[in-house]
Amino acid sequence: MLLGLVALLLAPATPFLPVLAPAAEALVLLVPVFAACTLVGWWAGGRLSVALLWLLLAAWLVAQPIPGTAGYGWLVRGWAVLLAGVFGAFCVLRPRQGFLAQALPAVGLSMLIALVALFTVNGSAADQLGRTLLIEYADRTNQWTVLLNRLTSTPEWAEYLAKSPEALALRQQVLAEYGRMPERSLTVLPAMLALESLAVLAVAWALFQRLSRVRIGPPLAPLQEFRFSDQLIWALVVGVTMLVLPAFAEMRDAAINLLVFFGALYVVRGLGVLSWMLAPRRWTKALLVAVGLLAWQLLATLALALGVGDTWLDWRRRTRPTS
Repeated sequence: MLLGLVALLLAPATPFLPVLAPAAEALVLLVPVFAACTLVGWWAGGRLSVALLWLLLAAWLVAQPIPGTAGYGWLVRGWAVLLAGVFGAFCVLRPRQGFLAQALPAVGLSMLIALVALFTVNGSAADQLGRTLLIEYADRTNQWTVLLNRLTSTPEWAEYLAKSPEALALRQQVLAEYGRMPERSLTVLPAMLALESLAVLAVAWALFQRLSRVRIGPPLAPLQEFRFSDQLIWALVVGVTMLVLPAFAEMRDAAINLLVFFGALYVVRGLGVLSWMLAPRRWTKALLVAVGLLAWQLLATLALALGVGDTWLDWRRRTRPTS
């Protein structure tokens, strides 16, 4: 739980994540969701004073100015309040359910409400939202580009470049990738926002279960037990179909977002399978972490294959080998 909280709060310090994550201010999302959990806890028999305290803290935090492009702060605030409200409503109306049973429909309904509001309130709202986020992403990327240019303008860099001329081509490649990041990030905005929101909900759920005596549902299970309904495999099937068939060319962005979101879920499920397989051999977990740091693409591909395969093979219900 603590590692997840630290990772969530420090993610904006990573060069690419501020562009990939739509809401760089994770705390603005986390505190309202935690406040919603305390309100649900009061409904389940907890203390009203605790819920009111966190609600006041969430209201104060949401009211604070958020740096960034004009309009971006209101988008983050609106999503934080919407997500917290829908998640809290699900927890009240469907008490004692597991985390994913509450979080997945809450994120989905929040996205649906946001899309309906976006396309019904104002016809040009979608274009304005796209321009706002594109400018915001470009500003974030520019900050890291300036930092990179500053680091590569030092005498130490010139000395290193004299010894390794190929470093100049690498620098140009990195700058080119940074330049393409805003438009690419805007394409997968819904999927990345949904994944970030799911992570925020998980951290808030775990924090509440750790700090409160009242239970609003079962605690989060270990990674090796992570699973969800096998019926979600159809989301991947629909995404691949829409991406491959020319008849759905106009829905390519929707297909990409389906594949990114549900693909990420299956990667985590595959990591759970790997964690189960390696449970008796602790030294192999350290090896797994090392492989993830050095070759994360390979690990993600393997985890995706295991996660999708788990739909039919159900690896963790098989007898664990004893040797």
